[in-house]
Amino acid sequence: MSEGSILITNALIVDGSGAAPFEGSIAIENGKITGVGDVSIEADQVIDAGGKAVAPGFIDIHTHYDPQICWDRLATPSIEHGCTTVVMGNCSLSVAPVKDKQGADKLVSMFRVIEDIGNATFDEGVPWSWESFPEYLDFVRDGLGINVGALVGHSTLRYYVMGDESQDRAATDEELERMCTLLKEAMKAGAIGLSTSYVDVDENFKPVPSRLADYREKVALAKAMAETGRGIMQTVPNFIMPGEQIKCIEELADISKEAGIVCTLAPIIYSPISDLWKESLEKLEEVNADGARVYGQSMPRPFDLNMRLSENSMLIMGMPTWAQHNKMPLDERQASYADTEKQEQLIAEMDQLPITANMWVGEVFTDSNKELEGKKVTDIAAEKGVPVGRVVLDLANADGLQTEFQVKGAIHGDEDYVSQILDHPLCHVGASDAGAHIAQFAGAGDTCHILSKYVRERGDMTLERAVYRMTHEVAEAWGIQDRGLLKEGMAADVVIFDPATIDRGEEVFVHDVPGDANRYVRHPEGVDTVLVNGAIAHSNGAYTGAAVGQIV
Repeated sequence: MSEGSILITNALIVDGSGAAPFEGSIAIENGKITGVGDVSIEADQVIDAGGKAVAPGFIDIHTHYDPQICWDRLATPSIEHGCTTVVMGNCSLSVAPVKDKQGADKLVSMFRVIEDIGNATFDEGVPWSWESFPEYLDFVRDGLGINVGALVGHSTLRYYVMGDESQDRAATDEELERMCTLLKEAMKAGAIGLSTSYVDVDENFKPVPSRLADYREKVALAKAMAETGRGIMQTVPNFIMPGEQIKCIEELADISKEAGIVCTLAPIIYSPISDLWKESLEKLEEVNADGARVYGQSMPRPFDLNMRLSENSMLIMGMPTWAQHNKMPLDERQASYADTEKQEQLIAEMDQLPITANMWVGEVFTDSNKELEGKKVTDIAAEKGVPVGRVVLDLANADGLQTEFQVKGAIHGDEDYVSQILDHPLCHVGASDAGAHIAQFAGAGDTCHILSKYVRERGDMTLERAVYRMTHEVAEAWGIQDRGLLKEGMAADVVIFDPATIDRGEEVFVHDVPGDANRYVRHPEGVDTVLVNGAIAHSNGAYTGAAVGQIV
């Protein structure tokens, strides 16, 4: 009998390869899978799966857990949803390398705008006890409960080397050489790749550093990664201008072929006002047929958002007067929103926001607002004969700005189109954004949603294909060699779930973030047990305290 051995019996094995499920057992010893199928060992622990599905742990390739992992080594609640590996550092932002307080403050300001993570959360939850990326990885490894793939943020790297000029000009040869050296050091220490952005702006609406990089710089960094024998380049394209997204795919294709790396972009999403999703998939087919390796990413859920004026919100970033309020302490914000002299401009700006046509009133906190809960904001405005902005301000001011406004179905909401995107072989299941925009939606839960909605309810995918898309397929593309399959010799990342009941659960707004902050989370149904590297990390609705996660 081996130390730390587990035998999972009576399992419907969905092994991640895409092959049909089969009945059998799985033997695990010392964190590795030692047998699959008709196997048995004298195990320390036997888990009877009860005929439920047993699959490789899911891999979420697009998260922003970089800050959260500092105070929460489990990246909750992703493990609950069967995720055993998360890739963080997307969209050009990582929390290393960082040189000094000025550098840390700059990173915080970009995270606040791009990922909606507040200053107070960083102040209380992120120690900034590192400078280099290898030092950050060493910090993360201590007590890690989930596997982490860490991307180096291009904007972060550029700012570290070039300072404020990183947002003004191209890099010199010397600066570029320094960036390449730092990137190679990070890769050798365990980084999984580089992330960049073609669209994001900072707190002053100035392009983030990565957007000032020329093609020469991007190729040089890609080649630097390739020299280490691993590395993927992730980007968020300029999706605001459809032609620019297509150009981004073309440039990524050139980088992929010239440097010999895999490139990926997120998100590819359906919108009723554009065929960009279809044109992007067609362009991916074209460039891959020409020898490039470029993939899209898409989430299975509709891109629904919640807005509370008490929280940061990407919904109001495009409205200058509203956006100014995001920077205010709550008491100042309350006073400013209640100022009748300012309300005229606020209302005028919100009337130019098309997404309000898909906005409903969610949770309210006063009796006077209770009768409006669940109603569409435009309907309330029409009944009262007032602008939409007036409705939002009146409800929010009555509730101390805590009123929940739900934007539903505006983007990525037509399941017939979403299923086509999800099933495309050149579009990975990704773009969850878990760990970011935490006061607007719960990114964790996409894995369960695809299994409940597109496998069980709609039948767009077989169980084995959906599991393959969230495990072996992305592990191969991202160079994660020892995960994504239930196969002898692979790391024992395993999830046991009931295909008949699995679901992502309802969004719940909780107060558990450093800096007196809030977030939305989902607690799934139908996920029984999750193992990370052969240790039970979550079972029967509770975390076990296992801390055997690895940098992958």
